[in-house]
Amino acid sequence: MRRIYFLVPDIAITHKIVDELRSEGIDDRHIHVLAKRDTPLEDLPEAGVAIKTDFISGLERGAALGGTTGLLAGLAALRFAGFAIAGGPILGIIMAGASIGSLASGLAGMNSGNSKLRKFEQAIENGELLVLLDVPKDRIEATKKMVTKHHPEAKFGGMEPLLPPSY
Repeated sequence: MRRIYFLVPDIAITHKIVDELRSEGIDDRHIHVLAKRDTPLEDLPEAGVAIKTDFISGLERGAALGGTTGLLAGLAALRFAGFAIAGGPILGIIMAGASIGSLASGLAGMNSGNSKLRKFEQAIENGELLVLLDVPKDRIEATKKMVTKHHPEAKFGGMEPLLPPSY
């Protein structure tokens, strides 16, 4: 799956686009709409916290950094304790480091906006809406053409390389 972006000038056109996407079989969980803070989205699928913030990427960075720190701490403990401790405690230290690191970085990421959406912030503040679509790789071009053909005022805003398999 890949995430593609469209900037749409107003809510009426956004409703039309979302209705067309639904009629094409795209489920609401794969459609995300971002708008200015006080814009009523009515029945449009609003983007969740995980999309609006850097929570997920913070978790990923924290797990990697915490796991690495745990590994180094475990190896240092192994060096100073001799070979008296086995791999079990080292694995526990790595897991604890990864857990603490991902929690801390995830919480820090929740306090900052999604870095991938920064280029759209000004347009959203000016009243445009951002539609994010999660589509399979083989349907990207067809979806892009459908939206831009029926709604030329919607601007294609790019694509994210690859989403995690859970999407």
